[in-house]
Formats: sequence, C-alpha cells, structure tokens
Amino acid sequence: MEDLGSRIGRALRRERESAGISISELARRAGISKATVSQLENGTGNPSVETLWALGDALSIPFAVLVDQQAHAPTLIRADELDGVPSAAAPYSATLLSASPPGARRDLYVIRSEPGEPRRSMPHHNGTTEHVILMTGAAHIGPADSPVKLSPGDYLSYAGDAPHVFEALEPGTSAVLISELR
Repeated sequence: MEDLGSRIGRALRRERESAGISISELARRAGISKATVSQLENGTGNPSVETLWALGDALSIPFAVLVDQQAHAPTLIRADELDGVPSAAAPYSATLLSASPPGARRDLYVIRSEPGEPRRSMPHHNGTTEHVILMTGAAHIGPADSPVKLSPGDYLSYAGDAPHVFEALEPGTSAVLISELR
C-alpha cells in the first residue's frame, strides 16, 4: 500500500514535469522553498493543506490531483500515525484522509456491527472506492482476499468494485463508511 507522502510526491513530480517547469520555478510560483518541493517530491515531506493548495495553484491543477489515489490501491492510515494532535497552543487539528475527485459521488454511512457472520459484499459499480474510519471496537475490513484488522481511529480505503468484507471482532463495533463512485 502506498502511503500519502509517496502518493503526493509521485503526483507532484508528474504534474511539475508535465508543466515543463523546474523545482526552483515551482517553488517560486508557490511561494515555498525549493527544499520543501524537493522533499515532497521524494515523499519525505509533511505538507500542510495550505502548502498543497499553493502547489496546486502554482501548477493550475485542482488540489485533489495531488492527493488522489489510484483507483484500486488500498490506502491504510493508522490512528497513531496522524499528525496534529490538538493542544493548548493549537486546539484544532485537521488531517485530510481523502479528497473527492472532480465529478465523484459520495454516500456516507454509519455502520454498527456485532461479532458473528461477516458482511460480505459483492462488487459495486465499476469505479467505486470505499473509505472506512473505524470508530469503536475492532474489525477485519477491506478486500475479501486480504482484509485488514482495524482499531478505533484507523482509516482504510479499498476498491468497492471488487468483493469486500466487514467482520466485527468485538461487540459494539462501529465505523463511518463513505462509498465513492467516480
């Protein structure tokens, strides 16, 4: 599974090269340092939403292009990997998990499930991606042939146009599910 930093780096390099501009020129246009652009392209930076927005503006592309994921590549973000824990100095934190691509339709669900028979889903419409944030309990979720065990706060995206499963492992398991159709 490709992490968000690598995905941003790959997209940034692709869009910069497609625009035919250097790292230095992109940095100048976006008002950020050349080192920051270089780190982001190498997948080692930790950009803010504002930095990504400035880069998108400088490249004349929508913000979502820099964070969009490949249609069938699962993305897993563990709750303990999220940056920006609120504190007295910064009482609010927001972490983008997935940007909606242009023209997508998203349906939002709250799932409540108990241990027992797993919920097995057949493929939805071609181009469907599901996004899940586990809120309580524990569950095996994702592709039917390789579900991932999630804990509270973990995020997973996977192809919804392939067989997939949701199996509660603890009583009172709940999740937020977003079904996205491109």
